[in-house]
Amino acid sequence: MLQILLTGLLWFAAIGCGLLAGLYFAFSTFIMTALGRIGQAAGMAAMNAINVAIVQSLFLPIFLATTAAGAALAVTGLFRFGEPGAMAMIAGGVLYGLGMFVVTMIFNVPLNNALAATDPVSHEAAALWARYLADWTAWNHVRTITSTAACALFIAAIAAR
Repeated sequence: MLQILLTGLLWFAAIGCGLLAGLYFAFSTFIMTALGRIGQAAGMAAMNAINVAIVQSLFLPIFLATTAAGAALAVTGLFRFGEPGAMAMIAGGVLYGLGMFVVTMIFNVPLNNALAATDPVSHEAAALWARYLADWTAWNHVRTITSTAACALFIAAIAAR
């Protein structure tokens, strides 16, 4: 029974990482570029609207549950260290936790909060928006890469089992 639960958790984590990697990939490859092209006030307003809507959507439960699953898999991998797939579980969980969750909380969320607190037509808005586009996107690249790698590691753990 425990093996079935562990396999289910691995599948859930792999699918969750894949979904979030795809979302982050879209932002990194074209959404942020498009927002930067539509003008400062419109871009800021659109990103603020996205930031409000995203936490009211199915994104947030998947974001949190995938993070919890990754952490649980990393800990489980430590207790099953000699078993096939354990190293991939540990690496996937740690990579996802640090590269996606911690990066989000330390970098992307504070940038979102600063954006929300800025009047789009104020004097400081232009500098903030330029910095936001560059910094937020750079950290989002980290989230894209680490979510994709964690997905691959969880799939490798499934294959190894």
